[in-house]
Amino acid sequence: MGRSVVRLPPPSPHRPHRTRSARARRRLVSVPLVLIGQLLWSLLLPLWLPLCLGLDLFTAGYRARPRTRSMAFFGLYLGCQVLGILGAVMIWLFSLGSWLGGPSRFIEWNAALQRAWSQALFRGSFFVFSMELDVSGLEHADAGPFLLFVRHSSAADTVLAAGLVANPQRRLLRYVLKRQLLWDPCLDIVGCRLPNAFIDRAAQNPAEELDEIKRLTHDLGPMSGVLIYPEGTRFTTKKLARSIGKLREKGWTELVSEAERFESVLPPRLAGPLALIEAAPELDLLFLEHTGFEGAATFDSFWSGQLVGRRVHVRLRRITAAEIPSEGRELWLFRQWKETDRWVTSVYPKTFPGRTES
Repeated sequence: MGRSVVRLPPPSPHRPHRTRSARARRRLVSVPLVLIGQLLWSLLLPLWLPLCLGLDLFTAGYRARPRTRSMAFFGLYLGCQVLGILGAVMIWLFSLGSWLGGPSRFIEWNAALQRAWSQALFRGSFFVFSMELDVSGLEHADAGPFLLFVRHSSAADTVLAAGLVANPQRRLLRYVLKRQLLWDPCLDIVGCRLPNAFIDRAAQNPAEELDEIKRLTHDLGPMSGVLIYPEGTRFTTKKLARSIGKLREKGWTELVSEAERFESVLPPRLAGPLALIEAAPELDLLFLEHTGFEGAATFDSFWSGQLVGRRVHVRLRRITAAEIPSEGRELWLFRQWKETDRWVTSVYPKTFPGRTES
């Protein structure tokens, strides 16, 4: 496929987390931590590898090797971080000269770096944990631009959209992410160079955050799209109960009735998703639903090997812009998310037989 044309949204107003001083403070902490972590992982390899192998052999069996695999994944993650940081520095150095080709080329090089880094994590995680992938509806992601609403079950599932939707077609997705993720050095450095929105969910001025989200829909090209995680956090039954309680406090009776029927997903947070639909009513809506990454929802489940050998099921479905109502979108979105819940609930037992989520 030919090289995509990158179109940028208009410049954002002053954002405290994007100032030079804020970036410097974050990176003076996060970058050394990653570099030290990678160094310790490598230097201590002769110690932790036999220790983990021995522990796995006596507690989990040699075929599973959950601790050894988990430590290998940490090495993969840290290695991708280090190479990503080095790549970002090289791009910056080249950008100081005129040979790079100006701002457009600068964006394209950073997008290429993002693809390489995320694809390495996507493929590497499936390899390390001997996971399998079952995807249906991938053809719905062929034509863009679109809004992409993704189910969120754990930190590990963030590679799915990149690995399946963005990278194979060199599509540049614009992400709506929580601001705490800026402590991830690659997301901080490269993510701030690309058109993304890092949102403060506890902001004193929510309207400003929504404006930042809406700005991502400006001048989208056919090889772009906007991604958001409507739930905002991973599912647990306690979080589901809290979400229903908040809806009840706001007097949204119909939404409470819908949310009380959810079994495997959280109710969507309305502000961000509806802001995107309002800002780009001409765009189709793509849902990326999945199950299989719940084994990384907590560190304990991840460390004990609940990802090992899992089959990750993914389904994409598309709603055309003409099918999205102009009124009553809150209830409509909840009912669409109920279809996501129905599908996840039906597939979940095939992925984690005998397990229930708490």
